Amino acid sequence: MPALLALVVLAVLALVPARAEEVLRVGDQRGNARALMEAAGVLDGLSYRLEWSEFPAAAPLLEALNAGAIDAGGVGDAPFTFAAAAGVPVKAFLAFRNRQDGLAILVPPDSPVRTVADLAGKRIATNRGSIGHQIVLAALEEAGLPADSVSFRFLPPADAKLALALGAVDAWSTWEPYTSAAELAGLVRVVRDGNGITPGLSFAVASETALRTKRALLADYAQRLARARAWALNDPGPYAAAWSKLIGLPEAVPLRWFGRAAYRTVPIDAAVIADEQRIIDLYVRAGLIPPARAPRAEAILDTGFSAALVAVR
Repeated sequence: MPALLALVVLAVLALVPARAEEVLRVGDQRGNARALMEAAGVLDGLSYRLEWSEFPAAAPLLEALNAGAIDAGGVGDAPFTFAAAAGVPVKAFLAFRNRQDGLAILVPPDSPVRTVADLAGKRIATNRGSIGHQIVLAALEEAGLPADSVSFRFLPPADAKLALALGAVDAWSTWEPYTSAAELAGLVRVVRDGNGITPGLSFAVASETALRTKRALLADYAQRLARARAWALNDPGPYAAAWSKLIGLPEAVPLRWFGRAAYRTVPIDAAVIADEQRIIDLYVRAGLIPPARAPRAEAILDTGFSAALVAVR
């Protein structure tokens, strides 16, 4: 009889569907969050499955998020702002600040351009709507020059670097690791970096659906990512070594980048909201975002994840 009862129980259990494993689908760019978290050893003991997808840049990552192919990802303030203005249902739930030495307007070492004012009438290569575009607009405003005082050549980094070397443009506005690599090779000189004129923000973002249905998973992910950032901030060497091996650039490049950037996790607070609003307003003034489509910063930033950072401090 006990054996018969056991068979009945097993038969009943076989008819009950197993509880589906929860999955958090995260978009990443090579060498970023996944590489950092694996190097820091913060992915042990997950109560859910972390499903990674790799993208070549922020724009296709945000397109995937808009299509519902991923739940979350990491992006810079510029692509995030443009995606929100384009109607992508995305919000930032974790913020990172860093120094902006590596976000810079670069010229050849022998260029006569010495100041931002000298850029008037010159050709500048960068990606349209990127943080490279952002620093040029901010630097021109700081110098009292209109946005149309320079001629933009919208090129991806590899093409922009070549255009500068060939003299097809006068300056190249770019970000890391391109700045550190070009500086260490002696190919460029910095005219203006982003310190003081750009906020140095990047974000962990999620779809509005994921923020409703996977909030606990996002909170756990946020805490682990913040722990990894704290680990790398304390000693950038191990992450630089892992990044160098993965990407194939000399270790001196990420060491220079990580060492001076000093990435740190910050809660989405009033200061972050104010800085994001300044970014939105800059793009509106430059005519890149129509006023009617410009979001309010507080509407695209989720302030409810600060508790995830408490355990990290």
